[in-house]
Amino acid sequence: MIHTLAITFDNQLIEHLPIEELVRGNYAWYWIDFDQATTHEIDYLYHPLEFHPLSIEDCLHNLQRPKIDYFDTYTFFVTHSLTPSNGDKGELNLFVGENYIVTFHQEPSTVTERVKAKLSNESVSNWTQYSILYHLLDQLVDDYFPIMYRIEDSLAEIDDNPTNRTMEKLLDELFGTRHKLLSLRHSVVPMKDLIHAIMNTEKLSDGTIKREYYSDIYDHLLKLAELIESNRELTTDIRDSYISYNSHHSNRVMQILTVITTIFMPLSFLAGLYGMNFLHMPELHWKYGYFILLFIMATIAISMFILFKRKGWFK
Repeated sequence: MIHTLAITFDNQLIEHLPIEELVRGNYAWYWIDFDQATTHEIDYLYHPLEFHPLSIEDCLHNLQRPKIDYFDTYTFFVTHSLTPSNGDKGELNLFVGENYIVTFHQEPSTVTERVKAKLSNESVSNWTQYSILYHLLDQLVDDYFPIMYRIEDSLAEIDDNPTNRTMEKLLDELFGTRHKLLSLRHSVVPMKDLIHAIMNTEKLSDGTIKREYYSDIYDHLLKLAELIESNRELTTDIRDSYISYNSHHSNRVMQILTVITTIFMPLSFLAGLYGMNFLHMPELHWKYGYFILLFIMATIAISMFILFKRKGWFK
């Protein structure tokens, strides 16, 4: 589906114009949004829009690395969008020319819809294709924060473990959260580099790019990058803590088992000694020999238990 809108020189907004009329017409600027375009609609990128085949190829190959490419008549942007509700990653491509902006996305985009609604509710005299570019990038970055905050909440829950989940489940959740952080990092860091390139490029320095606005987006991405790194370090600390606790717990279990084995060693020796089937063993015919042996075995066990307890082996 293709959505179009054009702004005339007397600041009138006209929607649903054919692409051929937009390209041939005399408008202050126009916006074409390719929303889950069909094969026939993709052909418009080649003609009449006349975009370079390499940039069109980047549109068709989903989830390219965010970047900025400069061509003779337009600038091409690859950006990553994240769905705030579930963190699903998508790609939003933008072509920005002298009097137009073209957006292309293969999944439904709430970002473009929000910017369209914002444009409809404000005076179009204050808008240009570069305003659309800024608001799209700003909305994209704003959608990153709810995902980051959910990851932080998840890490806090894993760290506190209020429901007493097993260590296996906690570690599975921890590594899943770490994977989400890595995926988010693959979007945030290149987007940060892209915004930095916009702020410092000479090809967009004709007054249409207000660097202070992009500086604000850059600060948000910088904050996100720092949050990602700090939370990745936190996942490492939590993992090491769980592994250390598990190792300590295993050592305690082995220590208890070793103490029990040590106590039973002399008892097993006595039981084995008097369990032999020799005929000439004088103690076998004692009237109270069985009870004496039980008393000796109990005395050994209790004495060793008290000794180990004093040494703190049961703490």
